Amino acid sequence: MILKKSKLIPNQTITITGSKSISNRLLILEKLYENIRISNLSNAEDTVLLQKALEKNEEIVDVHHAGTAMRFLSSYFAIMEGKTTILTGSDRMKKRPIKDLVNALRDLGADIEYLEKEGFPPLKIVGKKITKSEVKISANISSQFITSLLLIGAKLENGLKLELEGKITSLPYLEMTTKILKDVGIDYHWIENIISIDKKTENSQERLIFYKVESDWSSASYFYSLCAVGRQTISLENFKNYSIQGDSRLKEIFLNNFGINTISDSGSNEISLSFSNSLFSYPEIIKLDLNDCPDIAQTLCVTAAILKIPFYFTGLETLKIKETDRLLALKIELKKIGCIVEITENSIRSVAFCQPENNISIATYNDHRMAMSFAPYCLVNELPIENSIVVEKSYPDFWKDLQAITENLN
Repeated sequence: MILKKSKLIPNQTITITGSKSISNRLLILEKLYENIRISNLSNAEDTVLLQKALEKNEEIVDVHHAGTAMRFLSSYFAIMEGKTTILTGSDRMKKRPIKDLVNALRDLGADIEYLEKEGFPPLKIVGKKITKSEVKISANISSQFITSLLLIGAKLENGLKLELEGKITSLPYLEMTTKILKDVGIDYHWIENIISIDKKTENSQERLIFYKVESDWSSASYFYSLCAVGRQTISLENFKNYSIQGDSRLKEIFLNNFGINTISDSGSNEISLSFSNSLFSYPEIIKLDLNDCPDIAQTLCVTAAILKIPFYFTGLETLKIKETDRLLALKIELKKIGCIVEITENSIRSVAFCQPENNISIATYNDHRMAMSFAPYCLVNELPIENSIVVEKSYPDFWKDLQAITENLN
């Protein structure tokens, strides 16, 4: 796809579908408990794949690139008594480690076997009744491993007592999980590094729970970036002023570092993004620990690079095990648009700004966030995006929505 050099059309409104993170958690819970009804479900490919996997009664389940589905389904199928499942995915998925989660499930008594490389998908899972209730898991690998266990906790014969070892990564995502559990009537206790979940007793008279999923803050980040570069007001529908999504932190980040003000209308659940005022001064350098919201790191890097604001972002250790090694991918692609960076295992720092390369084309590495985070560069120069279809993983309507709020400068 070639994005022509464009400008923002003032005062446009976009509606983004429900949060992928919330939707995926609710889909597992909806399948485990029959009294949950979901509206505004995400239309992301990850969510569609998870939904299909839960609806079909097939032995082989292929989740393609959907890491969340792989992790959540590992625990789900482990407690489906008498059902054997082969859980597999794409070549990239087979390179994404899942050993910590499998070890925890095995410690609880689950029957899981690696079919190819030790510690990686595909998995053969034989569902069984799990009676053990206490287990430990590393907290600094992936919050989705922990969430996967928490989602099935109330279905275990004796509940779940989960001890978290080490520093918790992406804490807001765990807080999101426990908030959703509470919303659907599942009791939990979180004291220091131990989360306990009581077994939920069956109740045929249990009231229906209607849950409207808030729109996705990770997806909203690209419009914050567009607003920061294009300096026009953009409105987004179905966003709450107080959100359980960790990526809602971008309101504060974009206000303090890029001058983008977020005005919330609690009555309509609409937010408006606008450049605050002409007196705003960019910081000499943006220094942030993004441990709580690593999914917006790419957006922040590209925004700062376009505006030539030096940056240093830490807390990014999980980016190396995403759809691609996102830190390495950023290092290669940022150089194309004139930003030289250095990376470590958990950080990225701008070193210098230079003239953008000629005739560039942004590689996406089968990573949806690489495609969307670089899109705002079209407000500066024409930009070819390779394999633009990757956005279907989280935001299938992105290119259509981008086109709706921009016009070509021809």
